[in-house]
Amino acid sequence: MRRLYSLIIAAAACVAAMAITPQEKIAARLQHSASNHCIYPEDNLPQLSPAPAGYEAFYIDHYGRHGSRWLSRASAYQRPVDVLRKAHHDGVLTEQGERLLTTLQNVLAASTNRAGELSDKGAEQHQHIAERMFKNFPTVFAGDAVIDARSTVVIRCILSMQNATTTLRSLNPNLRITTDASYHDMYYMGYGHGEDTLANKVSARTKLISDSLYAAHVQPERFIKQIYTHPDHLDLSAAQRLMRDIFDIAGSLQGHHAFDNLDLFHLFTGDEIFEMWRLKNIEWYLYRANSQASDNRMPFAARALALDMVEKADAAIAAGKRGADLRFGHESVVLPLACLLEIDNINLSTSDLDNLHNEWQSYDIIPKACNIQMVFYRNAAGDILVKALYNEHEAQLPVETDMAPYYHWNDLKAYYKKKLATPIDWDK
Repeated sequence: MRRLYSLIIAAAACVAAMAITPQEKIAARLQHSASNHCIYPEDNLPQLSPAPAGYEAFYIDHYGRHGSRWLSRASAYQRPVDVLRKAHHDGVLTEQGERLLTTLQNVLAASTNRAGELSDKGAEQHQHIAERMFKNFPTVFAGDAVIDARSTVVIRCILSMQNATTTLRSLNPNLRITTDASYHDMYYMGYGHGEDTLANKVSARTKLISDSLYAAHVQPERFIKQIYTHPDHLDLSAAQRLMRDIFDIAGSLQGHHAFDNLDLFHLFTGDEIFEMWRLKNIEWYLYRANSQASDNRMPFAARALALDMVEKADAAIAAGKRGADLRFGHESVVLPLACLLEIDNINLSTSDLDNLHNEWQSYDIIPKACNIQMVFYRNAAGDILVKALYNEHEAQLPVETDMAPYYHWNDLKAYYKKKLATPIDWDK
C-alpha cells in the first residue's frame, strides 16, 4: 500500500508540474527568469512522508549552496553604468534611459565592495532551511548529536554555514557543532581545486556554444530604442551586452530586502524575458549538467564530493550515533552532484537545446540556497534506509525500491560506488 500511495502521489505531482509550462510559470512570476539568481522557493513546500514503521531518522548527509548574494563581480554593476554615463554625456539617452541610469547608479553605490557577498535574504534562507531541517528530523538533532559543518573558503558560504549552525544551536544548545572552512577540503567542497579542474577545458568549449547562442538570439533593438534616442550609438555586440547586463541586475534584485520595491523587468517584454531565461537555462545546462555537448562528463566533476558523502555516511552508520555532515558551497557544485547522484530528472541527457526548457528548468534546480539532503533511517535490526530531498522535496534515486521514496542504502551505495569508479577521459 505504501508503494501504491507513493506512486499515486508522484504521478499527481508530475501531472501538476506538466500542467504549467515554463512560459506560464515565468509570466506568473518574472523572478523565475533569473535562473541561478532566483531566491530559494520557501513557499508551498510539500509535507514529507512519514518514516516507515520501525525506522527512525538518525543522520543527514548534506550539501547546500550559499544563500542569495550580490552579483559575483563588481563589473556586473559597473559596466552598464559606464555605458549609460557615456550615453548621458553624449546626450543620447531618453527620459527612460536617464531614469535607468539613476537607478543603476543607486544599485552600484549599494553594491560597492560587496561583490559576491551574502545578502540579508541569503542569511535568512539558511536560517529557515536549518530550522525546517531540525523540525522535520528532530531525532537527528536530539541530545548531544554531532554536527560537522564545513564550507568552501568563500565568505558567502562561510556566512551561510554560520547562519545555519547558529540556528541549530539556538534550537538545541546541547548539539556538538564544529565548523571549518579550509583549502584542505576544497578538492571536494568547491570547484577549481581538485579533479574537477580537469573539467575546465571541457566547460571552456561548451561556453563557446552558449556564447554563440546569445549572439544569435539576443535581439536588443526594441530594448535599446526605449533608452537611447539614437539606437545606433551602440553596435550590436555592445547593445546585446548592455541588455544582458541589465537583465542580470533585474533578476538579482529579488535577493535583497532593500530592493523589494525596485523593478527593472518592466523594461523587457514577456517574450524577451522568456528568451533571456531560455538562453541562460541552456548556458547552465552546458556548463555543469549532463549535456551531450560535453560527452556527459561534467557530472563527474563532483566525483570527490560524492565519494566523501558515501564515506561519511558509512562512518556515521558504523559509529551508531546521530548527527549530520553539513557542507556549504556553490551551485556549480550542487548541479553536477545532483546529476552524478541521478536525482529526479536533473541528470537529463539531451542534444536538443531548442527544447531543453520543456524538460529542464534552472529556476527549480539551482536557485539560491539549493540543497541536497540525504536522510538516513535505521530500525532495531540495523537496516538502513535513505531518502533524498532536493530543495526539500522528496526525490527519486536511480535504484529500485519497494519503499519509495525510501531506498535501501546498501543497494544505493553499490550503485554509486560502481558509477564513481568509471574512468573519465577529460582530454578527448
